[in-house]
Amino acid sequence: MKILITGTAGFIGYHLTQKLLKRGDTVVGIDSINDYYDVNLKHARLQDAGIKVSDIVYNKPVVSTSYPNYTFVKLDITDKENLEQQFRDHKFDAVCNLAAQAGVRYSLTNPEVYIDSNIKGFLNILECCRHFSIDHLVYASSSSVYGLNKKMPFSEHEIADHPVSLYAASKKANEMMAHTYSHLFNLRTTGLRFFTVYGPWGRPDMALFIFTKAILEGKPIQVFNNGNMLRDFTYVDDIVNGIIHTIDQPAERNYLWNAQNPDPATSSAPFRVFNIGRGAPVNLLDFVTEIEKQVNKKAIKTLMPMQDGDVAETCADVSNLDEMLGYKPEVSVPTGVERFIAWYKTYYNIQPEPVLVH
Repeated sequence: MKILITGTAGFIGYHLTQKLLKRGDTVVGIDSINDYYDVNLKHARLQDAGIKVSDIVYNKPVVSTSYPNYTFVKLDITDKENLEQQFRDHKFDAVCNLAAQAGVRYSLTNPEVYIDSNIKGFLNILECCRHFSIDHLVYASSSSVYGLNKKMPFSEHEIADHPVSLYAASKKANEMMAHTYSHLFNLRTTGLRFFTVYGPWGRPDMALFIFTKAILEGKPIQVFNNGNMLRDFTYVDDIVNGIIHTIDQPAERNYLWNAQNPDPATSSAPFRVFNIGRGAPVNLLDFVTEIEKQVNKKAIKTLMPMQDGDVAETCADVSNLDEMLGYKPEVSVPTGVERFIAWYKTYYNIQPEPVLVH
């Protein structure tokens, strides 16, 4: 297939792009390469996929030196005119929209950028998919849409209408916007609610990255809600496998959908929403212990109260994705943490501490 991936310089976008290229798909990747976090890390991901960073100019295609079937374009999805041109030029079979302003805490102080990227930008994606007859749009939602919900595990079949951050609200809005386009224009859409993704090439604002960096540097880490947090940590390869399962099997109408008892996960339109997680939450302090084991160094913990916009527990019910598309997470947390730390030490050239011989 010919697939557009937005956010291709991002954490999940980088891994998804590599996997699709290796199986032989043609990928056009776009990314604004904004400075929400270290631009050098984004450039390094692109370089690892054969994109020469010195050749990157806004809205100009750069063909990978490693994969002739990969073209990268620096482009912001809020730039409707140039985004439309990409759709016009390439005639994509499918679109995977991973471009978004991420982060719950950042949304408390910078709300406008979430409206620009996650609402206006997503509207541009929907409009392009509509006008250029895209067969299937897959887009990133988030476990954060469950907000105040307490019934565990979180199920797509339960209503999720009480977000506790603007980031979560923007992701819920994406799902509602997608449903509207599925209903009005027969656009097949699939929303994927990611649960705490981690792994090599991960984002520096995520817990595993923050904790690993601080522990290795002998600095204290902040553990929120006094450590009473449960997170459904999901390794990036499992997330990517779920995305690819979804791309390959486009959304269909649910002809059994009942308007008297509506299922939020499906519709009479070609729309659906899936959780992608492990379905096995881990206590945050146990997660820290796993990092300590892998780096052979104790963390200096500072216990903190719960932060605004955060939730105490997440756990994905992934039975829907398993039953419909055959998704099964495979990577355990110890294995995933080990792989991340191995990458981190290599990427930042951290040498093992010398062993003193007496």
